[in-house]
Amino acid sequence: MNTTFATLFVLGLNFVAHAADPANTASKLKPQAFLTVESAGQDYADQGEYANDWGGAQVIALGDDKFRVVIHKGGLPGAGWDQSPKTEVEGKRQGSAVVFTNKNNNWTYSLADGVLRTTTSNGDVYEMKKISRTSPTMGAKPPAGAEVLFDGTNADAWVNGKIDERHFLRCGTKSKAIFTNYTLHIEFLLPFKPLGRGQDRANSGVYFQDRYEVQVLDSFGLKGENNECGGIYTKHKPAVNMCFPPLVWQTYDVDFEAAKFDDTGKKIKNANMTVKHNGVLIHDHAEVNGTTTSAGINTETPIGGPIQLQDHGNPIYYRNIWAIRK
Repeated sequence: MNTTFATLFVLGLNFVAHAADPANTASKLKPQAFLTVESAGQDYADQGEYANDWGGAQVIALGDDKFRVVIHKGGLPGAGWDQSPKTEVEGKRQGSAVVFTNKNNNWTYSLADGVLRTTTSNGDVYEMKKISRTSPTMGAKPPAGAEVLFDGTNADAWVNGKIDERHFLRCGTKSKAIFTNYTLHIEFLLPFKPLGRGQDRANSGVYFQDRYEVQVLDSFGLKGENNECGGIYTKHKPAVNMCFPPLVWQTYDVDFEAAKFDDTGKKIKNANMTVKHNGVLIHDHAEVNGTTTSAGINTETPIGGPIQLQDHGNPIYYRNIWAIRK
């Protein structure tokens, strides 16, 4: 990627008012949204996933040289974590390292050069090395009979669809095609917003029939709630939070079964969704007992609807989108 493009993205995404400051004024800036690894800085380089043969850790950059480490016993989410309670410790950059101190047991964690070192209260030292995971369905090719909705060549399948110079589709569009029952494959990229918090941290959503939203959000290292990445918005939280760090491509693979209605128009069966996030099953035939948001079609009818890629004020990008009708 050329330097001019990266610079323009960073400069163009400094909005008015600093959302992390409750006493913000119009003269302050909202959190920056970095769209390239090259522009994201050292905090991004330190953020990420770390692992060894007994566990895993997720280091979250919080801006202003602040960090949080979330430690999982057994491995990382979706890759060995035994679902036992996580250990979360706040930290701060000190010189060339990021240092975390667990006040409950006097253990310390020091992060530098891609290695997270744990020092116990007895002086024992353990190391985790930084890793990068890729979804096993990344780049999945559309099978025979699939409808290719976006392959990077054009946005003809989308209402006012916009493609950037990297050939990615910008959020803020709906499919021209109407769908009822189908399987969807979609890949998405979240910006890095270290000072963003909650729903301001790279918010978007993939809407099925423009009625039922699977949330898109930078929820890396968070609890995994129904309004976080992978959640069926307001209805079901994911079985495991499979959100990768921002600026890493992620996948949703979703089987969607529409609500059913009798001849009088009365609903007799709820919509049903099976969702894999980065290849891991996070919703298994989850019933959705009504629309999830008012940002699309807010009533249920026998008539299908489009796929919406929500624009919620954050620069989210998509690629490799295809669907199979059932």
